[in-house]
Amino acid sequence: MIRIGSRGSALALWQAEHVKARLRDLGHEVEIQVITTTGDRTLDRPLESVGGKGAFLKEIEEALLEREVDLAVHSLKDVPTALPDGLRLCAILERADPRDALLSASGGSLRALPDGARVGTTSLRRQAQLRIARPDLTLADLRGNVDTRIRRLREGHYDAIVLAMAGLTRLGRLADVSEVLDIDTMCPAPGQGAIALECRADADVTLRAVASLQHPVTERAVTAERAFLRGLGGGCNVPLGAHARADGPLLHLTALVASRDGRDVVRGTLSGDDPEALGGELARDFLARDAGRLLGS
Repeated sequence: MIRIGSRGSALALWQAEHVKARLRDLGHEVEIQVITTTGDRTLDRPLESVGGKGAFLKEIEEALLEREVDLAVHSLKDVPTALPDGLRLCAILERADPRDALLSASGGSLRALPDGARVGTTSLRRQAQLRIARPDLTLADLRGNVDTRIRRLREGHYDAIVLAMAGLTRLGRLADVSEVLDIDTMCPAPGQGAIALECRADADVTLRAVASLQHPVTERAVTAERAFLRGLGGGCNVPLGAHARADGPLLHLTALVASRDGRDVVRGTLSGDDPEALGGELARDFLARDAGRLLGS
């Protein structure tokens, strides 16, 4: 029996059920255990004040280490580059659309929003890039699961919100999308759109069970993105985006680091065939152009 640990949100459970179904197709017995995380419990404070996106992993990783579950299913963009001792990523599934989407009350695009429109997002990365594209907008925090965020938009609390295309696709909410934001306008978070599986480093049975779920093209792309993040010494709580696109054996890595107010930005693109080396080299280029100063802004 493979026991999957998952958060209880609709998106997290979709991802866990997807992995469960694929493992069952391979002949494994699987069950899901719902685990409530710090990030799920704490909705009245900014995410960065309770540990950033890692707050959605802490209790699940503790359950792995205590052998209460065998496998964790995460959105890779929420997973820090440094994992707790004794844990490892054991498979990266094929990535869905990595881009972000604008959902607006009027159905219009980002460019069409009226001056001063109120846009909801808690992501520092999205906030900085929205300020770059539309410095006139009024940005406001927005926490909660996908359905909660869309409901608050429909109730009139916001003129627009920004969500990940991958989650909207998986939950069947593409009809709510007003505009898919291109990579140049809204560079995604490293790993966005990919599902990551985490297990104990010594869990040989689990490692063998999930090995065939690995998607090599996605794994190479997100390795470059996370190598860039790691090379900057950045966590998940900085205005940083990175997206790698495969072109045969080559990867084209595009990245952005911005100040929180969006006034200063460093952008860059680099190509190569070694994901780790590519991400590290682009990170060094960014640091040479003073991007480290922006990470602490």
